[in-house]
Amino acid sequence: MFKALSMITLLLAAATAAAQVEVKGAWARATVAGQTGSGAFMTLTAKEHMRIVGAASPVAGVAEIHEMAMDGNVMRMRAVPTLDLPAGQPIELKPGGYHLMLLDLKRALRPGEKVAVDLRLETKDGKRLTQPIEIDVRAPGAASSGAHKH
Repeated sequence: MFKALSMITLLLAAATAAAQVEVKGAWARATVAGQTGSGAFMTLTAKEHMRIVGAASPVAGVAEIHEMAMDGNVMRMRAVPTLDLPAGQPIELKPGGYHLMLLDLKRALRPGEKVAVDLRLETKDGKRLTQPIEIDVRAPGAASSGAHKH
């Protein structure tokens, strides 16, 4: 009985989050054997102000939001602890900007497959939600939006 109630609670929390953030065009770059990381990209639109406070995926040991930014004349990448999602404003995670990094990959990501990711969200009143999403894996060069190298 307790397990059933726990599962229902988790499903309701996930459904609540799913209703809060619209995810469009989610994709990740395919990898080759031995490659330890890949970037994932998408457009997120929250119905109310919230922020991403983390991510997780069964294919990666670590999933983090990263930012690419100029530091003098050098483009640098760094993990960011949170990413604001203002109400109704599309936020694009894209090559060369904010993006989701899947690190310590447990296996290669193959073109045509879907990868599960849980976005960890926090509402403006501090409530934590998890939103499961699926990300399409594309072959390198299949997306026309720039390079992402590490």
